[in-house]
Amino acid sequence: MIILVFLHKIKTMDFTDAKIRSENLRKVIEQHNRSYYVDANPAISDFEYDLLVKELETIEKEYPELQTADSPTQRIGNDINNAFVQIKHKYPMLSLGNTYTESDLNDFDQRVRKITENNFEYVCELKFDGISISLTYKNGILQQAVTRGDGEKGDDVTANIRTIRNIPLKIYGDYPDEFEIRGEIFMPHSSFERLNKERADAGETLFANPRNATAGTIKLQNSSQVAKRGLDCFLYYLLGENLPHSNHYDNLQEAKKWGFPISQNVQKCQTIQQVTDYINYWDEARKKLPYDTDGVVIKINNTEQQEELGVTAKSPRWAIAYKFKAEQAITKLLSVDFQVGRTGAITPVANLQPVLLAGTTVKRASLHNQEQINILDIRISDMVIVEKGGEIIPKIVGVDKSHRTGDSKEFEYITHCPECGTKLEREESEAKHFCPNENGCHPQIIGKIEHFISRKAMAIDGLGAETIELLYKNSLINNVADLYDLKKEQLLPLERIAEKSAENIIKSIEDSKNIEFQRVLFAIGIRFVGETTAKKIVEKLHSIDEIMSANEEQLLQIDEIGERIAQSIIKYFANQKNQEIVQRLRDAGLQMKTKEVFNKISDKLKGMSFVVSGTFTSYSRDELKQIIEQHGGKNVSAISASTSYLLAGEKSGQMKIEKANRLKVKIIDENQFNELINK
Repeated sequence: MIILVFLHKIKTMDFTDAKIRSENLRKVIEQHNRSYYVDANPAISDFEYDLLVKELETIEKEYPELQTADSPTQRIGNDINNAFVQIKHKYPMLSLGNTYTESDLNDFDQRVRKITENNFEYVCELKFDGISISLTYKNGILQQAVTRGDGEKGDDVTANIRTIRNIPLKIYGDYPDEFEIRGEIFMPHSSFERLNKERADAGETLFANPRNATAGTIKLQNSSQVAKRGLDCFLYYLLGENLPHSNHYDNLQEAKKWGFPISQNVQKCQTIQQVTDYINYWDEARKKLPYDTDGVVIKINNTEQQEELGVTAKSPRWAIAYKFKAEQAITKLLSVDFQVGRTGAITPVANLQPVLLAGTTVKRASLHNQEQINILDIRISDMVIVEKGGEIIPKIVGVDKSHRTGDSKEFEYITHCPECGTKLEREESEAKHFCPNENGCHPQIIGKIEHFISRKAMAIDGLGAETIELLYKNSLINNVADLYDLKKEQLLPLERIAEKSAENIIKSIEDSKNIEFQRVLFAIGIRFVGETTAKKIVEKLHSIDEIMSANEEQLLQIDEIGERIAQSIIKYFANQKNQEIVQRLRDAGLQMKTKEVFNKISDKLKGMSFVVSGTFTSYSRDELKQIIEQHGGKNVSAISASTSYLLAGEKSGQMKIEKANRLKVKIIDENQFNELINK
């Protein structure tokens, strides 16, 4: 009856009345959102709240021109099916280093103390078990939501994120014009249980755990379905040029005032012992939380000290994640299979009597290598102790020998490849055995192609594992270069490939020719050359020809390249078959050299190193760093005696200035920097 009344009222409204009413409704609904999610003090019932949203939704349907991007009705989602667009992160989304013991925590504390001379404090936060997200706000309005992806680029999932009720579409207060805030999307236990009940009733496969359910939900193409899943969010990291405070904790508290969901369990700690006390408390107390946590994140509070500590290629040196001890279970080892990876590495996998562990049924677990099997003295039919490493990948960590029978025999490791029969090899420095038949061993061939087409490599869509196997069995592909010879007419006769699918595959293969060189280098599958390593190599050696002709000494000069990686690169390109594949890829039109990220202007700053701190009138810090590199200079994160200049703007860190003065590093401002490059 109530709904019918306001529907009638809306029908009789003119445009002006509807505009005034919709604006008032948005303000009232946002106030109630803040009361519910930020202040934890709801002023109205859920029913009354839903009526307000329904009224606003009806007005916007009647007058579509009144709908705004920050309208609460955007929480409902829509049925538009859009493929996700890849967005480059302004600030890379690094992962955290993990630790599992108090000893590791003390080591982290000592490393920090060696680099940071001043007193510091820690901030401890619960590590939520969900999906990382980065939100960009401009003028107080949510503009974009991007997943972590590969750390440099992620999926634009803005439409889906708008449906999460406690993420504000509009914020209030004294906030920067533009900033990013990062956090974790997760599924509370209540939402997870409801979702799995619905799937069970519909005869659908159940989700294994809330994290998997969250990941699947975020990638749904239909945001109206996302809205029904009951996702939640905590935000924990603010980034930008003009943040309100020079420390992490106060920035979080400020963000909470603007309307962001910040966990109430964030705590400052003065000593590593206080950090340990926090961890010990939450290791038990987390079991009562309505959502999953798998550890504690420990961060240096002061943002200037964070900059001084800097980052590695993969993670910040000023933060670390402590993972709670993994859950264990005992079950019977039934048999052992041997898997061949794309690099030829042999991995023994245990087949287990099914056992419930950390909320999932475990049937298989990794045995790592022969050495690990020998150390644990694992034998068939043993009762083994299974653990989820980092609470994700099951592994065998021990044997309960009290159940062992007298006729048990020591485990015999295989000597030949289980797939192609080639005799296995093992180098002295390696833990694993390898099959050397890289171009003739079926799992290696398939694995290399699957790696090549993967999203972080050449991102070729439409070619799943089953399709690759189908193409291989029909002798259409035998290596990655064969992909670029495929024609639509060859695909159409194959099972499960319709004309549209064939067209999409060919188009995606063609589009991959525009993928940048560093990803091509990663994609071809040189052993030990991962994403980060490929990037480091390409920063120094700008073409495939330079890399192929580089000797070990030249490769060792590249940051983070050790003897093992250098020898692997040389060995790969010494192989005639690999040379032929690379040449065919080159002939197909793949990017085999870098496209300069910026144009080299001069060498005026050659040999000079700069630390950039503060805010500037004419440039952002990122622009200044790019200009430094354009003129041949080098950017460094921390001041040392070898630093050439501290380029200091407004709000430059006092500790940096003091350290520069103490080490007699010259401090210059924006005008003096312009004089340097304009000489």
